[in-house]
This record gives sequence, structure tokens and C-alpha cells, in this order.
Amino acid sequence: MSDKLAMFGGPRTVHRADVTADRIGWPVVTDAEHAAVRGVFDKGLYTSNDAGRGEVSALQRDWAQYVGVRHCAAVANGTAALELALAALDLEPGAEVLVPALTFIGSAVPIAQRGLVPVFVDIDPDTYTIDPVAAAAAITPRTRAVIAVHLHGLPCDMAALRSLAERHGLHVIEDAAQAQGARYQGRRTGSFGAVNATSLNVVKNLPTCGEGGLITTDDEDLYERVVLHRQFGEDLRAGRERDYLSRVLAGNAKLSAVQAAFTRCQLARLDADSERRDTVVRGFLGRLAELPGLRVPVCPDDRTHAWHILRLRFDPEPLDAVGVASGALRAVLQRALRAEGVPVQPYQIVPLPGQPAFRRTADPTRAYRVEDHPVSAAVIEDSVTLQRWHLNPACGPVLDACADAFEKVWANLPRLLPVARSMDYRPPWHAALALEGAA
Repeated sequence: MSDKLAMFGGPRTVHRADVTADRIGWPVVTDAEHAAVRGVFDKGLYTSNDAGRGEVSALQRDWAQYVGVRHCAAVANGTAALELALAALDLEPGAEVLVPALTFIGSAVPIAQRGLVPVFVDIDPDTYTIDPVAAAAAITPRTRAVIAVHLHGLPCDMAALRSLAERHGLHVIEDAAQAQGARYQGRRTGSFGAVNATSLNVVKNLPTCGEGGLITTDDEDLYERVVLHRQFGEDLRAGRERDYLSRVLAGNAKLSAVQAAFTRCQLARLDADSERRDTVVRGFLGRLAELPGLRVPVCPDDRTHAWHILRLRFDPEPLDAVGVASGALRAVLQRALRAEGVPVQPYQIVPLPGQPAFRRTADPTRAYRVEDHPVSAAVIEDSVTLQRWHLNPACGPVLDACADAFEKVWANLPRLLPVARSMDYRPPWHAALALEGAA
């Protein structure tokens, strides 16, 4: 193998011919999924209004049993799941909800959609999940709930968050969209909060053939309110004649039976796929951890990791890169790795308080500022992510080639550091702030 970097004209390390669908394709679709979807057509029960006899009801029972809760309601997508969870809590308009500053915007949009105020909280620098200490500092007399986002597949410190919530009378809502199957102190994610949400988007560890979401709770009243908000506020429990009376103002967030049938097949393999993925991902990260200045994800001993996204941070100091901005180093390494065939990319380029949509619609008494969340900003600045390729448990040979590429790039660091030093670099969120200023 040539040691010359691909970005300087050398050969790629990860060859396109080796990155095949059977190794990195996701979701993995088998004969079981085809048969299950055909079964929906044969049965003719297409929606969640199936009197308990269709695939949606079956998925709800399966997921509740798997997570270890009493109730599950299937809905149209993960964002709808969070919004309906908030709706079920019936928080007063203007109430504040804590949410991490680093997450997908879908974790925070439902807060604003319910007429509530998102309060962004910085993250822990090791787990990338909400920092309980920062959350405690953000609580005011108007705070009513905290959304625990299990970012990248790692559960939050639920003991600390639940203790905080109990002291202040707050509701806990889990956003487990990236952590299906993960455990914290032996319990599944989705079983800790008053009401919890996950996503079945096609790129998730537990996917459907498109979009979907699941809401879990042990509270009978919360469950009934979720179901009431799922379809126009109507009471559609099995055994009742439809009266077309809307008890609350609500939209339509039903899941289709085709999507439920597909997900039930995926759920049957979730634990086996998770175990195989854990083995290959840990092997890959073990090789990367040997490289100086490369910080791989951690998984505390009291929890398991779903490995939905792999975030890798770069530290200039161990690389003798004095005077090189961490963001400039990240940008050069990202370019070199992509040239070698490794599809690293950012996951979010701005903390949520820097998103133009939030800054334009913010409570006039509240100023959302990126600089108030230094850990989130630093993580975005110095890291890249690897997404989707590793979800397929057969990805081992591809991850081995990716590790070869990392080692090749590190062997060429003396050629890359001058490039990083000479860059006219600006943090990625400056583009978002510039967009706001131009509007």
C-alpha cells in the first residue's frame, strides 16, 4: 500500500468496490420483512385503528414488553412522539423545558410547537449528553420538565437527572431516538421518564421503511392523553363506536400498519444486531484509540452504548500542533480522511441556541447565545462523526479499512499540520450567524 495521501494524489485506502450493500447497507431487509408487509395487505388492517388486531397494536405490545413499561403508543415519527409526550403532560404555556444544546433540532422543536420555552443546557464533554450540573443551574421557577437526549446511542446519567427532577418537581422525558436497546443500570432506555419518545426513522438502529415513532409510559392517564392527541382528539379505544367528537385540539399522527410490520421484524433482531455491532465497533475504536490526539467515544460501566453515531475528537496538543486551532486541525483531518474514502462529517454545525430559527423566535426576554454553551461549541469545533456504515453488523471489513485510513493519515501528520496552520479558519457556526444577519 502506498503511504502517499489520497488528497495529495495517492491511492484511496477504502476502495469503493469493497463498500458493498451487504456490508454497509441499512436497514437490512430480509424475507421476513417482505412477508410481514405482504401480510398487512392480506389482512387489510392498515392503520392504528385496528381494534387491537393489527400490526400497529402488535408493535405497541412488543415494544412495551421489550422496554419494560405498561404502555406504548405508535405515532407518525419521532418528532411527533416528543410533541405528543409534551402534550400529554399538559404544561402551561410559557413553561420552560430543559434540553441539551447539542442535539438534533427535532429534540427542541416540539417544545416551541407546544407554546413552551426551550432552555438550552450544555453537555458533558465525555458522554456528549446533558450535563446534570449545568441542568441544575438552568432551573428557574418556570421550569417544568427536562428532556434527556441519549445522544449518539449513549444513555444519559439518568440517576442524576431523576434525582434533580425529584428535588425540583420536574417531569423527565427521554428522547431515545438514537438509543434503542441501550441499557442504563440494567434498565432499557425509554423506561425512566414520566413519558418517553423514540424514532423509527429508516436510519435509526430500530428502523421502519420510512418514518415512525413510539411513546412509552407507565402512567395510565398519560397514555390515554397521548392516544387522544394521536388522532384529532377522538376516543378511539377498541369496543367503542366512533362518535367523531374531538375532546382536545389535536392533529393526526398515526403510524401505518406497513411501517409497524416492518419494524416488528427489525425488533426481533435488535438485540442480536446490537451485540454484533458492539463487537465490531469496539474493535474499530480500539485501533483508533492508539493514535495520539484522537479521542474516541466512551461508555461508562453502568450503561451500554447503541453506537448509533461515532463521534471522534481531535486534540492538537498530543500531536505537537502548537498554534493550530482545534477547528483547523479537524477541518484538515476531515478532508484527508474523506479523500481516503472514510465518510466522516460533522453532526450539527451549530449548537441549538445558534440555530437561526430559535434566535428569530426566541422569547424576547431571553437571549440565546452560542458562547453560553462552551462545551457544545468545542465538541462541534474539534470533532467529526461516522454515521450509518457501522449500523450493519457485517461492516467489520469496511471498518478495518477505515482504521487503516486513519493510521495512514496519522503517519502523514507532518505534511498536514502546516496546512492547518496556514488556514484562514472560522468556526462552522459563524455561517449560521451570518445567515441570521443577512435575513
